[in-house]
Amino acid sequence: MPRHGVATVAELVPAIGSHLSPGPSRQDPFELPAASHYVLLLVDGMGEQLLDANRGLAPQLAGMDRVGTSVTCAVPSTTATSLSCLGTGAPPGRHGVMGYTFRSPVGGQIMNALSWQHGDDPRVVQAHPTAFEDLVSAGVAVTSVGPERFERSGLTRASLRGPAFLGVRDENDIDWRVDLVRQALDHDGPSLCYLYERSLDHVGHGQGCQSPAWQRRLSWVDEMVQALSEELDADTVVIVTADHGMIDIPQDRRIVVEDVPDMMTGVDAIAGEPRFRSLYTRHPREVARRWSALLGDRGWVITGDQAIEAGLFGRWDPALRPRLGDVLVAMRRDWAVMTRTVAQEMRLIGMHGSLTPAEMTIPVRWLRVGSPAW
Repeated sequence: MPRHGVATVAELVPAIGSHLSPGPSRQDPFELPAASHYVLLLVDGMGEQLLDANRGLAPQLAGMDRVGTSVTCAVPSTTATSLSCLGTGAPPGRHGVMGYTFRSPVGGQIMNALSWQHGDDPRVVQAHPTAFEDLVSAGVAVTSVGPERFERSGLTRASLRGPAFLGVRDENDIDWRVDLVRQALDHDGPSLCYLYERSLDHVGHGQGCQSPAWQRRLSWVDEMVQALSEELDADTVVIVTADHGMIDIPQDRRIVVEDVPDMMTGVDAIAGEPRFRSLYTRHPREVARRWSALLGDRGWVITGDQAIEAGLFGRWDPALRPRLGDVLVAMRRDWAVMTRTVAQEMRLIGMHGSLTPAEMTIPVRWLRVGSPAW
C-alpha cells in the first residue's frame, strides 16, 4: 500500500522546502540534510528493488546515504501519477491524475496523461497550486531541467508548473545536463533544481528491466550522478529518487481481453495500463464479479468506491469520482491484462502500475557535494 502522508514521492518537494523556506506547515519526514541548494533527480523506472539488485553496476548510487524510512510511489505506480504527486505535493485523490490514461473531467473521453491526447485544459485537470509554485512564492529559485519538448506539455502545465524551464536537446550528453543544473543553482539565495531522466524506463519497456541494455543504462545514470557530485558547488545536496519500479512480463502471462469471451461485456471503456486497469461501466458489481472469477488469483479486482474507502488514493476529493474507473484491476505477480485497442502496449516487455513491492518501492538517496559517496 502507498504510504500517503508519511513517505511517498508526494512528500519530497515539501520536505526540501522545509529547509529552503522554513515554516510551521513544512515538515521533513525523510530527515534530509540542510543545505542552501538542492538537486532533485528523478530517474524514471528505477525502483528500489531493481537498484539494490544491480548495485554493483551503480557504485555511486550504492554509496549514497539512504533515508531512514521505506518510501513508496502512489497508485497506480506509473509516471503521470507519480510526477503529479511530486509536483503538487499531493496524493492522486487530490491532484486527480489517475493514471497513464483515465476519463477526462470535462470531455469525458479517455485521455492520455503523457501525450495529453483528448486531454482538457491542464489547469482544469489539475487546478491546485503546485508545491513548486509554493516554493517560488516563498522566494526560492526553482528550475526544471528536462527534455525540451516537455516545457509546454500538458502534464508540465498541469502538475509540474512553477519552475523556470531549461530544456535538454541531447539527452545523452551528461556534461550538458550538469552545465544546465549548475546554471539553475547559480543564485545567491536558496534554490532547487528538479532534473528528470527518462531513458532507463524506455529501455526497460522496450528490452526488459532484466536485460543487459537496461543494466548498461543504469551504469550511465550512475555516471551522471557522479558528474553531479564532482562538478556542483559546495553547500549543494543531490537527492536521487524514482517514480516507480518495473517487472518483466513473460508472453505466456499476458491476458488479451479480446481473446476471452465475455470479458468486455458491460464495459464501456478500458483505461490504465496492463498492470493496473480502470474499467468504466454502469454495472460495477457485475463486472467486478465476472473479472474476479476470470482472473482468479492472478489479479485483485475491486470497485472504485471500495478503493477510495480503502485509502488507495490518499485523501479523496469527491469531485474527482468521474475520472476513476468504476472497477479497478491490479495484477499480481508477473501477470498483465492487455488490449489490442492500444497497439503499443502489445510490444512492451517491462511494465508497471500495480501494487507489488517491485513496482511500489522507490529509492530516496542523497549526497552532499564535496563528500565522496564511498
